Amino acid sequence: MAHKEIDIEYRTCPIRQVVSRFGDKWSLLVLYHLHHRANDGVMRFGELHRQMNDCSQKMLSQTLKKLEQNHLVDRTLYPEVPPRVEYALTPLGRSLMPSIDALVQWGQEHFEQVVTP
Repeated sequence: MAHKEIDIEYRTCPIRQVVSRFGDKWSLLVLYHLHHRANDGVMRFGELHRQMNDCSQKMLSQTLKKLEQNHLVDRTLYPEVPPRVEYALTPLGRSLMPSIDALVQWGQEHFEQVVTP
């Protein structure tokens, strides 16, 4: 009986559900870079990868797919040769950015306290 109660609590817990969708470092960085992009927040894969060169191409690709599935990022494929793909925040993704910017601000203010052992 206790197992069912834990399962129900997990499935209905907003913080667990939200954080599981974009709480990893790569997702947060993708969202941050798209939001702070001067060109209307639109970036191609290569541009994102240059900004996040410590993230493998495979991991970046997986992260973008996950963010797209969770309705935070739009992927636009242009029928050109060679194909051009652009990524941008969705309205839902843009609505998340004040919270992420606040987290970044908090991190900047408390950096030394958090990273110092």
